[in-house]
Amino acid sequence: MTQRIVVTGANKGIGRAIVERILGEHPETFVYLGSRSAERGETARAAMLAEHPDWAERVEVLPIDVADEASVEAAAERVERAGPLYGLVNNAGIGRTGHTFADVLRVNAHGPRRVCETFAALLRDRVVIVTSASGPNFVAECSPEMQRFFTDPALEWEDLDALLQTSLTLDGPAAFAAHGLGDGDAYGLSKAAANAFMQIFARQHPGLRVNACTPGWIATDMTRPYAEAEGQDPLAMGMKTPHEGATAPLHLLFGELAGNGWYYGSDAVRSPLDRYRSPGDPPFAG
Repeated sequence: MTQRIVVTGANKGIGRAIVERILGEHPETFVYLGSRSAERGETARAAMLAEHPDWAERVEVLPIDVADEASVEAAAERVERAGPLYGLVNNAGIGRTGHTFADVLRVNAHGPRRVCETFAALLRDRVVIVTSASGPNFVAECSPEMQRFFTDPALEWEDLDALLQTSLTLDGPAAFAAHGLGDGDAYGLSKAAANAFMQIFARQHPGLRVNACTPGWIATDMTRPYAEAEGQDPLAMGMKTPHEGATAPLHLLFGELAGNGWYYGSDAVRSPLDRYRSPGDPPFAG
């Protein structure tokens, strides 16, 4: 039976690598290549088919803007016409550069919830939320109270959303510190929130396998400016390729999993939500 999978933010970078590895390593799959721009999605699909023409009947562009409720609903309606989904990979995200604080939360924190909730009725097996080590790193700098908040397995979305709304009213590092939120890094907060939502969604949908992961420090359009600022080649700085960045997401999508509602490192090993675990270190057992 064909496993149908949606991957958001898939026209480039890690998302595109996830699509390519799904199609290349799992022949009984059909992938919806999610892209905010249909044109960029078609360009990515054409590039894939130029190298792998045999994928033509197994990949379709799905216009979807995770920050726009109407766009997400339209995408779900389109997918629903073909039947249920084996899996959903929430990969779409934006970085710090060139975006407002509100934009980062809208895409990186609210986006996964918007997509998961809208597609929930179609899902039959796996949900993967691609987050970042910036999430645990952010939580590590929070107050003990906020560390407990972000790792609370009984956390409700209403409380998480209230915190995100409060963060939009804070101005400057001192204000964030006063609320126990470290220096108020929007990206780190958004990824910590996405990890927290992952636990909420897993608890609400025990019949699904819902997990999150960091892809690692990957050379993409989002991270390349850091290398350029240092005048170095991204790979020389230790960044990995998008192909390597797809390793943990694919494990969560197809691998044997010991638990549910967990966060994984880039080496596909369980990691804590409130501090960084280096690849190769023992698994988190909390």
